[in-house]
Amino acid sequence: MDKKEDLIITPQQLETEEIELELLLEAIYRKYGYDFRNYGKAHIKRRIKHRQTSASLESISMMQHQVLHNENFFELLLRDLSINVTEMFRDPGFYATLRQDVIPVLKTYPFIKIWHAGCSTGEEVYSMAILLQEEGLLNRVQIYATDFNQAVLQKAREGIFPIDRIKEYTLNYQKSGGKKSFSNYYTAHYNSVIMNADLKKNVVFADHNLVTDSVFAEVNLIICRNVLIYFDKELQDKVIHLFNESLTNGGILCLGSKENLRFSSSFPAFQPINEAHKIYRKKYTP
Repeated sequence: MDKKEDLIITPQQLETEEIELELLLEAIYRKYGYDFRNYGKAHIKRRIKHRQTSASLESISMMQHQVLHNENFFELLLRDLSINVTEMFRDPGFYATLRQDVIPVLKTYPFIKIWHAGCSTGEEVYSMAILLQEEGLLNRVQIYATDFNQAVLQKAREGIFPIDRIKEYTLNYQKSGGKKSFSNYYTAHYNSVIMNADLKKNVVFADHNLVTDSVFAEVNLIICRNVLIYFDKELQDKVIHLFNESLTNGGILCLGSKENLRFSSSFPAFQPINEAHKIYRKKYTP
């Protein structure tokens, strides 16, 4: 009976835990400058509870003590809080639509700037580079691939991925309208594949935090897919405003399948190119 009662979480305990969570996020911001205070509470709490369990800590308050006094522990927590769900040619229909509806627009520009915001470990950056190479555009493109997590940025720079995912990536590539053999773009080495160096010759991997940093560059195309879903509505609106400021007139914004602009104050500045795949174009303004 006592064990069953121990498993019951009272409203008072839930309220206390919410206070602990807010204090932890405030501590992270004030100590390290990373701002997770406007991330979706369900996602952020799930990741924090995961680290709490892994570290055998009795409460979030104990975790706050670790965060403030142990930078190595904070680095572990930062990895948990980063959004690193990605794959090569993720959602192949999106890339097929890029080929059909966006590439013809980009081909009209003498030079193209692309921003991959929240690039994680870089799989989608290399996917875009492959697509651009096949469309004859890679040599006149500058790609900025940004993330706030230095560990995942380093993985993106290296361009080394597990070989056991290549079958899945190859299928995605084929479904996206790939024009060659996917094996042309990497070299197998033991349990990994190394992406061809020429794919990243025009890529700059850089530290940028969508939550706290300002306009990164003026660009023709922004790709930020499946990042905004982890933010609350206020933060989503702030980031979309940042994208609006970063795009040239006629610039294109690509979001994830579960994201859209309709609830953003910046929505009037855009028109849909393909609503199903969340591709929008910034309207021309004088």
